[in-house]
Amino acid sequence: MQEQISSPNFLIENSFDAAIVAGIDEAGRGPLAGPVVAACVVLNRNNYPQKINDSKKLSAKNRRLIFAELKQNGADGNLAFGVGIVDAQKIDEINILQATKLAMRLAYEDMCNKHKLAPNVILVDGNFAPFDLRDQITKILPVVKGDQKSLSIAAASIIAKEIRDEIMRDLHQKFPHYGWDKNAAYPTKSHVEAIEKFGICQFHRKSFSPIKNMI
Repeated sequence: MQEQISSPNFLIENSFDAAIVAGIDEAGRGPLAGPVVAACVVLNRNNYPQKINDSKKLSAKNRRLIFAELKQNGADGNLAFGVGIVDAQKIDEINILQATKLAMRLAYEDMCNKHKLAPNVILVDGNFAPFDLRDQITKILPVVKGDQKSLSIAAASIIAKEIRDEIMRDLHQKFPHYGWDKNAAYPTKSHVEAIEKFGICQFHRKSFSPIKNMI
């Protein structure tokens, strides 16, 4: 019998009473090119886009609409978020897990610096803590399938995904033959065939298969 998972909500956030709770998620661990992007988000639990969900469960159109709402909430002071970006060269240097942790830490620091906000609890999608307890943080809680459970993590998943997709669409203008505007640099059949035909560029991850077997 399959586990039934409800839509993301504030049950985890509310369990910490009056604490300021931030959600962190990333996008781009699996692609063959481009950065890994993380977002750190603190939602206003009384004023937030009602259709927030795990970014992977949203259509591209709905994800863009919710991303626009999230940005507007930020402009209105109802949301705080920061972004961390780690490029392909750094991914090759330190590996994708460490690059993901770095992106998450950078996203947390970006949010704190931009909004002068000090979260007490960090919820992280996955099964690892991206950094040690620091500053005013009293707890870092990894949440497996967190983007399906926590609205804060789900919002972070949308922001990270949309920002990374924007980066890949921009890079597509310089390297259209890889189809990054559609495949976001994931190892699709057409992307791998394009690499075999045109070779790699400076934005490809040389430590990833099948690229590392081609060079």
